Amino acid sequence: MQPSANTIVLAMQHRVLEYDGSWYGLLTLVFEVYEHKYQVSAIVNRLKEEIQSDFFAQNAMVTTNWQKAERVAKGLKAKVGAGSLEELYEAYLSEVKGVEMLILKAIQYYFSMQVAGNKNYAHPQIIEIKKIVKSVSRERHRMKAFVRFQRLSDDIYFAIVEPDFNVLPLIVKHFKERYADQRWIIYDVKRDYGISYDLCEVNEVVFGAENTGIDQKNIVTGWHEEEAFYGKLWNLYFKSVNIKERKNTKLHVQHVPKRYWKYLNEKL
Repeated sequence: MQPSANTIVLAMQHRVLEYDGSWYGLLTLVFEVYEHKYQVSAIVNRLKEEIQSDFFAQNAMVTTNWQKAERVAKGLKAKVGAGSLEELYEAYLSEVKGVEMLILKAIQYYFSMQVAGNKNYAHPQIIEIKKIVKSVSRERHRMKAFVRFQRLSDDIYFAIVEPDFNVLPLIVKHFKERYADQRWIIYDVKRDYGISYDLCEVNEVVFGAENTGIDQKNIVTGWHEEEAFYGKLWNLYFKSVNIKERKNTKLHVQHVPKRYWKYLNEKL
């Protein structure tokens, strides 16, 4: 059975758009949607998802273009302000399934409105963005509180984290300012990348990759000889200040969820 003319036209109009998973790649995708007047049926992150096939849509690959991405970012800032652009970025970092389509629809809504669409809390896409951003923000604050550095033998301070969301880009400024006088690495084992500070600037690192500027032997050589001693002192301190009669496990878990415990010295 041959497809009808209407079906062919529908397939030509709709697209499954593939991008490289980066924020600038997603903004480029938004530009392409407007430039080519695409009707988007799905957005695929090529790094994490299998390429989808849709009988009623054609696949199109989006190549990241910084100039196009910056034009979208500039337009959003002018339309709804830098704060709303930051919210969309935080929603993107959530890695929630389908968040790319949510962001695209929110941007389309912003550009279609004469008034500030980002303040319409009754709009389904906007309220969903706000909910996601609230969760990401909570995780960001928890990372600031629960990161525990341990000193390596070469005097680099190393911390392992495993956040629910990709919040490392959101905590760079905090740790750069707070620990400006020491070299450190915060590594996200869930996403297999980290951020490294060398007393001058913060860079992204991936152990085992070439040309990262960080030698994997920093971890292999192990902890500094004094680290076990200080770790034990830290653990004893928390035990000594604990008042058994006032113990409230339910409240404690509410503030310090158990998923963080394996990386906290005081819980070892």
